Amino acid sequence: MDLNDIPIFLKVAETGSFTAAARGLGLPKTTVSRRVARLEDAVGIRLLQRTTRSLHLTDAGRRYFEACSVAMAAVDQANRRTAEMQEEPSGTIRISGPADTGFLADTVTDFMALYPKVSMEVVLTDHALNLVEEGIDVAIRAGQLADSSLVARKLAPSRRAFVASPDYLATRGVPETPADLARHDCIVFGRTIEGATWLIRGAEGPETIAVRGRIAVNTVQFAIRAAVAGLGVALIPSPLAGQEIRQGRLRTVLEDYEPPHGGLYAIYPSNRHMPVAVTTFVDFVAERTGWLRATGAMSPEGPPPADGAEAVDVSLTRRP
Repeated sequence: MDLNDIPIFLKVAETGSFTAAARGLGLPKTTVSRRVARLEDAVGIRLLQRTTRSLHLTDAGRRYFEACSVAMAAVDQANRRTAEMQEEPSGTIRISGPADTGFLADTVTDFMALYPKVSMEVVLTDHALNLVEEGIDVAIRAGQLADSSLVARKLAPSRRAFVASPDYLATRGVPETPADLARHDCIVFGRTIEGATWLIRGAEGPETIAVRGRIAVNTVQFAIRAAVAGLGVALIPSPLAGQEIRQGRLRTVLEDYEPPHGGLYAIYPSNRHMPVAVTTFVDFVAERTGWLRATGAMSPEGPPPADGAEAVDVSLTRRP
C-alpha cells in the first residue's frame, strides 16, 4: 500500500468529486481516479460508489474515511510540533559528561533556566559510552579522542599536568625526568593498577613510561583528592586542579615534560537533522567554555587580578 494514496482519497471524499479533488491537489483527474482505485485494491474493498452523475462513500468507505481523517490529523499535529521544536528549543536532550565536574552541572542548569521547554537527562561517567546504544544526543568529553565514526566539535584545548602534594615530594623527592617516575608512586587513572603507562613528550620526542602505584581510580576528582592526601604523583587536567595548585595543596612537577594535548569536545552520533535543542545546547557549552578561557578560569593559575585588587579563586563552577 502506498500511504500517499490516503490523502487523495480523503480529498475526494471531502469534495465529493474527482474533478474538484484533482483541482485542489493540482493533479490530473485521471491520476486521482487511478490512485483511489489503487487504494481500494490495497484495502480489498470498495470505498466509493461511482455513477455517471454522483459519487458517495460506501459504508466501509465512510468508516475508513473517519479513521484515516483522525490519523492524518494526528500526523499533521506531529508535523507542526516537530516544526515548532526546530524553531524554539524544546523536548528532551539526553547528554553524557564527566562524573565529577561542577562545570557541566552549572552549564545544564543555566541552559534549562534560559529554555524552559527543554528537559534534560544527564548521564555522568568518566568512561566512554556507546552513544547510539545509550540513546545519548551529545556527550561532553575531555582528553584525546580515538578515531571513530562519531562527529566531534572541539570546544576548548585541554592541558594536563603532573602534580603531587608538598608532603609527598618532601618525603619521596621531586622527579626531575620521566625516568624518575619508576621510583615514585603514581595515581593510576583506570580500572586497575597493573600495566599502566603514561605518554610523555620531552625534548627528544614522545616516550611511553610504565608507572606503578598503590591506587587506581576512575574519576578525576578522586585522583586529585588522592594526590592531595599524599598518595603519589597524578596526571590530571590542569584546570580541574587549579584551586589546589593555587592554594599550595598540590605542586606541579616535570614541567619541562608534558603529555600530548587534548581538548574538551562535544560529541554526537551524527550532525544530520539534529534537533535545534541539541545544537543550541552545544553552542551554549561552547560559549561558556569560551568565557572561562577568556577570564583565565580554565588556567591552573586562575584569572589575573584587577589592578589594585586581591587575587581570588575562580574554579570551573563560576558563572558569567
